[in-house]
Amino acid sequence: MSLCNIEFINDFKNEQINDEDLIDQSELSCGNGGIVFLAKHKFLNVNIVKKLIHLEVRPAIRNQILRELTVLHECNSPYIVGFYGAYTCEGEIKICMEYMDGGSLDLVLRKVNRIPENILAKITESVLMGLEYLKECHGLIHKNLKPSNILLNSNGQVKLSDIEINNELKDKAQRVSSQFKSYLSPEKLETNLNSSKCDVWSLGLILVEMATGKYPFSLEEELSIFEILENIINKPVPSLPSSEFSIEFIQFIDMCLNKDPQQRPDLNTLLNHSFILNYKYQNNEFLAKWIHNIK
Repeated sequence: MSLCNIEFINDFKNEQINDEDLIDQSELSCGNGGIVFLAKHKFLNVNIVKKLIHLEVRPAIRNQILRELTVLHECNSPYIVGFYGAYTCEGEIKICMEYMDGGSLDLVLRKVNRIPENILAKITESVLMGLEYLKECHGLIHKNLKPSNILLNSNGQVKLSDIEINNELKDKAQRVSSQFKSYLSPEKLETNLNSSKCDVWSLGLILVEMATGKYPFSLEEELSIFEILENIINKPVPSLPSSEFSIEFIQFIDMCLNKDPQQRPDLNTLLNHSFILNYKYQNNEFLAKWIHNIK
């Protein structure tokens, strides 16, 4: 039974999730943001992802976080990772989500070094559709768009995860180190203002990294986190070489990475850009085959 089926996801959401019904299969990742397990539901016989987050907060705050996470429970889109529920257990919040067997974009990039432009066009279309759904149907901005939060599956679907609902759950993995990467827009770094234009900037940086195989800003060891962030604000924006990429892709990136948010296009404008429209003929099966070949 496929977890990609929206009706099935809705049925699964109606199930009461608890520790007794879940069997941990393996640890998928571990970091400051929490421990992520692949688990199986005993009775439904499906794989899910279970994220464990330990928070030193009062039970009342944990309950508030759970209430706010119900917003994700209401999401019903093929471009948003299915959220099955969350509960507290032994001082931890446990969040259960759809398992995406193709992995996240950052893991995919490690396998292939660079992602082809036509594949990026299809991934971008799904990301934009997901952002548009959040904005139009729930009044939400993702706020935390980065390669690890864009997931793929073997059916050729691309979905967004880790939408930032509660600040207590914000990924704490951004720490002072030579490997620090920020996908936050200049205006977000300077003023902490949020809008869908911030997500557009993040998307532009992600695409440059996926296309070139390299994060666009310097990660030199001698640079502090503050110097890296200052570079993002003050250094010229990254661009793609015309000798390697299409004019449409280069223009798309340049539009996303305009430092003036007022000049940055909205989601609908980007969905109708020629970079996206030129690859409309490619369907999910095309992307599914590519994902299968790199697994």
